[in-house]
Amino acid sequence: MREPVLNTRGVVTVERKGGDRTMDDHGRGSASRPVEGADEPLDPGPPDPLLYEGVWRFTAPAVDASVPQARHAVRDLLYRQGVPVSEDLAQGVLLIISELVTNAVRHAAVLSPTLAVEVAVGSEWLRVSVEDDHPYRPTALETDHGRTNGRGLLLVREVTREAGGVCDVERTASGGKVIWSALPLGPARQP
Repeated sequence: MREPVLNTRGVVTVERKGGDRTMDDHGRGSASRPVEGADEPLDPGPPDPLLYEGVWRFTAPAVDASVPQARHAVRDLLYRQGVPVSEDLAQGVLLIISELVTNAVRHAAVLSPTLAVEVAVGSEWLRVSVEDDHPYRPTALETDHGRTNGRGLLLVREVTREAGGVCDVERTASGGKVIWSALPLGPARQP
């Protein structure tokens, strides 16, 4: 199912990959039906996903204008889906998206003219990622007070850690990379 994002420039698209609700079973649900006279309780199966659970994928060109567009699209998605994020967590997620999209625009655009932002929400966690087709796999730099740039992944790592989450860089099947951050929806864990 495709869910459009209203955008005056028309450069961001959204694709929902999971958690869709359908009425193919006419509202009866997917559990088995009770057998008349059965004494055994039925296994209800896995619980239905919460209304805000799902996976959404945004694609955009690897240009500077995509940074605020991706940030606003993620902010609007979290709000529209009713994801229970605190103000601090929402600001951290938006900072992470800004840094990761900026990195893809600055460092991968030559080999990857399009980037993808994915937002996956579970009942207790939120995972954001940015994917591009450039094969270089970056690492977070250590703090260098003499440098004025190059701290984006360090910032992503620290914001993620402070929220009690984890982040990593992985190769994609196409030879590119995806950088992701998974954050708990609840309070941050203590180190």
